[in-house]
Amino acid sequence: MLLSLLMSDADMTTKLMYVVFELIVIMVSLSFHEWAHAYAAHRMGDNTALNMGRMTLNPIAHIDPLGILALLFIGFGWAKPVPVNPRNYREYRKGEFIVSFAGIFMNLMLALFAALLAVAVAVYDSASKGIPIRTEVIMGLSLYRISLGNLPESIYMFLYMLGITNCALAVFNFIPVYPLDGAHIFELVFGKTLGARAVMWLRNNGRIILYVFIGLSFLLSNMGISFSLIGGVSSWLLERFVSLFAMIVGLFV
Repeated sequence: MLLSLLMSDADMTTKLMYVVFELIVIMVSLSFHEWAHAYAAHRMGDNTALNMGRMTLNPIAHIDPLGILALLFIGFGWAKPVPVNPRNYREYRKGEFIVSFAGIFMNLMLALFAALLAVAVAVYDSASKGIPIRTEVIMGLSLYRISLGNLPESIYMFLYMLGITNCALAVFNFIPVYPLDGAHIFELVFGKTLGARAVMWLRNNGRIILYVFIGLSFLLSNMGISFSLIGGVSSWLLERFVSLFAMIVGLFV
């Protein structure tokens, strides 16, 4: 992400612009993710996050420095977990699932929004080549474009960053390792099958597993190994979103 950008052949102005874009995208994405958790908990009957000032879109309330650095340099990361008390949920299992999934759902909605805007912009951009969306679907929209002048590539880059970052956050948080959201969902579904001892081991060692995973991802990326499971799934997901809206445009324009 950031390292590849800084090491690219782009001029310094372009690099600085994209760094600013990435910081804006990260702050917005993490803030909406954590707000969604807090709001879902509030709706389920728990006001812990609300009382602690975490049901807000203010990024300062949610920033985790290590998570921000991971997002910048690796492409996936996290914010400070929203404090919740499941004992306050009106229905424990329902509340635990909804609150855990809320952040992932919000990131998917932001990615969908970015894909929708990218397609909408491409339709009205007579010179659009689909870069940096990088999909033949956008290039094929030339049949529906209305000439309103050439839009700068930076608009596409910002929307691409917004879409791919939120896809990466959704995929990363779905991993069943504590303290990620996916671990809570995994425990709800498979906890009884695994047994209390296995669940407790996962809870106690989740952060170690997570840090090892992040360390290996960073090491492999700096060894020139470009394959990334999270990156691959995120790119595939964003392209599916773009394809969906492009198909809709093709049907109605």
